[in-house]
Amino acid sequence: MKTNIYLIILVAVLATVAPSCQKGYLDKSPLSGPSDETFFANQDELLLAVNGLYKSAAYSPLDGMPLNLSIDDGTDIGWDRNNSALQSIGKGNQDSNNTYALEIWKQAYIVIAKCNFILDNLDKVKDKTTPAIFNRSKAEARFIRAYSYQYLIDYFGSVPLITKMLTLEEAQIAKTPKAELADFIMKELTEAALDLPNSYTGGDIGRATKGAALSIKARTALNNGKWQDAVDAAKAVMDLKAYTLHNDFGALFSYAGQNSNEIIWAFQYLRASKTQTHATPTALLSRNGQGFSNKVPSQSLVDAYPCTDGLNIDESPLFDPKDPYKNRDPRLGFTIALPGSIYFNYQFETHRDSLKCWNYDTTPAKRVDNQEAINAFATFTGYCWRKYVDLADKPDRSNSELNVIQIRYAEILLIYAEAKNELNQLDQSAYDAINLVRQRPSVNMPAIASGKSQTEFRSLVHKERLYELAMEGFRQTDLRRWNIAEKAMTGNFYGRVQRGLVAAAPQIDENGLTDYSAVPNRADMRVIEIRTFNKNRDYLWPIPNIEVVTNPKLIQNPNY
Repeated sequence: MKTNIYLIILVAVLATVAPSCQKGYLDKSPLSGPSDETFFANQDELLLAVNGLYKSAAYSPLDGMPLNLSIDDGTDIGWDRNNSALQSIGKGNQDSNNTYALEIWKQAYIVIAKCNFILDNLDKVKDKTTPAIFNRSKAEARFIRAYSYQYLIDYFGSVPLITKMLTLEEAQIAKTPKAELADFIMKELTEAALDLPNSYTGGDIGRATKGAALSIKARTALNNGKWQDAVDAAKAVMDLKAYTLHNDFGALFSYAGQNSNEIIWAFQYLRASKTQTHATPTALLSRNGQGFSNKVPSQSLVDAYPCTDGLNIDESPLFDPKDPYKNRDPRLGFTIALPGSIYFNYQFETHRDSLKCWNYDTTPAKRVDNQEAINAFATFTGYCWRKYVDLADKPDRSNSELNVIQIRYAEILLIYAEAKNELNQLDQSAYDAINLVRQRPSVNMPAIASGKSQTEFRSLVHKERLYELAMEGFRQTDLRRWNIAEKAMTGNFYGRVQRGLVAAAPQIDENGLTDYSAVPNRADMRVIEIRTFNKNRDYLWPIPNIEVVTNPKLIQNPNY
């Protein structure tokens, strides 16, 4: 069926009353079915509708994975093997019928419509709802609507701003300029934060908090060059004193870390009673681990991580191309499954001559056929993602209930450091912010010494975001904000040398981008695909063609 904004809104109104499916507060017995004419009739119905927003906000545009866990595979640091719409975005040959972009557009406006329905109707139960619940519910709906608009402007730029339910006559709407949308988002989040608590307990864990609203405000401000707003919002989160960095970086993305004080907001998942789960492990896992290895990191990301002395691998005396993963920033091994490591209880080795490997699932361990070498669909780059892969999901890799982080404290510290530097206010607080991230106990990279120029500190922040946040969904917007996408996303996308190692370190530039032109055995590296990036087009995604066709007021983004 053809889909335009108006039809999405109609569908969303009906869907708003659907029972929710998230942990705790999202796992409730359905109430007696209300009609759309009488909805809401009481506080319970209002809560039911708000609860449903959280499930809807967990967009899954591809392979049952939350958006932020797949999108980096359409950038310089990752690749999607499935000949999908995300792969088209990575290659630079997307058009206005791209289904990955369409799904994000469609799902975002479904959520926005649900939020508008709630906001248009909640006054019906104001006198039947406790003031605290009423105000919190309104703030939650505004938060999730702003969160959805933040995604839309990050990827599409100017889009229609819809803040109420629409009639048929009102359905065709022109774009609102991106700058106005950013101001709207930040205002909504500022006001929502006033009525959101600092934290929750019990079944309410997972709802939007004051810290979550201020964090999305900081992210929006950063991505739109509103440096002072970014500093102020990030500082407000820091001043809450509610968050700390998790000591064990690797555990943060496992079941052991999902209650960490570093997590500001995460999507909640629950396998029981077939409620809400995601299929991330199936997409990421190695062939020995019975995954598809269809979302994989690049050789360039592996080589971007510095040595433990803080120097790039093309500068550090600690780097040995014959033992390339030794003496490296620990986040490399926490983020990526490296050859020679243990991954999902198997020896992970992607050298094509390594026909056997160890299976540590048995006692004693035994040698088995190495699917990473002999399976035609084993990881094409020679690496796999490690974040969000937990052995606890082994019995059912397609239905993980591991919560997926949307905001964590490390991001806030890096937003603060970047925005302070862009304001040319490089003081001790900016150094402290980046060094907290670098020096959590399980990472313990050297502190950044003071006295850096604005240009030097900018380089450090850009690279730190790469090391810290890879595979968490920030790379697309980072490349755009820094205006380097045409450099990062053009040329060969490389995997490892299939029967050897890269003979020498590539050149690493100030943004952590790699240049293999001087590597002696570059010809032996696997070229996964050749990419292009049109700087006059690709800084924005295309507005879905069906939306432009059905809404004459909606103008397509340039050069699509």
